[in-house]
Amino acid sequence: MLTPPTGSIAITVPTIAGRSKRQGIALHRSSTLTRQETTLRHGIPVTSPTRTLIDLRRTATPEDLGKAQREAEFRGYRLDNDLDEPEPTRNELERRFLRLCRSASLPSPEVNVPVGDYVPDFLWRQQRLIVETDGWGSHRGRATFEHDHRRQARLVAAGYEVLRFTWRQVLYEPDEVVAAVRARLTPPKPSLEPIRADSR
Repeated sequence: MLTPPTGSIAITVPTIAGRSKRQGIALHRSSTLTRQETTLRHGIPVTSPTRTLIDLRRTATPEDLGKAQREAEFRGYRLDNDLDEPEPTRNELERRFLRLCRSASLPSPEVNVPVGDYVPDFLWRQQRLIVETDGWGSHRGRATFEHDHRRQARLVAAGYEVLRFTWRQVLYEPDEVVAAVRARLTPPKPSLEPIRADSR
């Protein structure tokens, strides 16, 4: 937990449901906080060092963020590769999917790079695999619906396989998402010819 100069204690809860306010507590709600990003400190559930620093990116100055990261490294906390370079993602759902790929040790995709006239969310160029993450807020409406399907048809016609995952799938069904991507990235094993007994 962080203690800003105001003296309030910042607490993040893994829900978007309403909670009553309490004096001296700055309450933050998160629909993306997972159990893997938490740990116990003196019996109190807290966010992991990596998740804490990722959250600080949204509010802290670059100087303060740098100080926090150096302090975490000095104390010997294990930090994930998410902090090595800025994330090229455009929204929280893309960030969640990219971190899911990293935590599952999947090959790193290209993120938001052009493929012809389109810019898919994630691309594995060699395997010709594209993943689109569909958040409800940016994918509703007839025009968007038509555009998404037209784009997917043209990408498939160009020889790409396109997988689409929703917010709920990435957040609540991560194992299934990883399995689906891994299956497309792993080349099939060659079939072995059966060994025939010598007929002589």
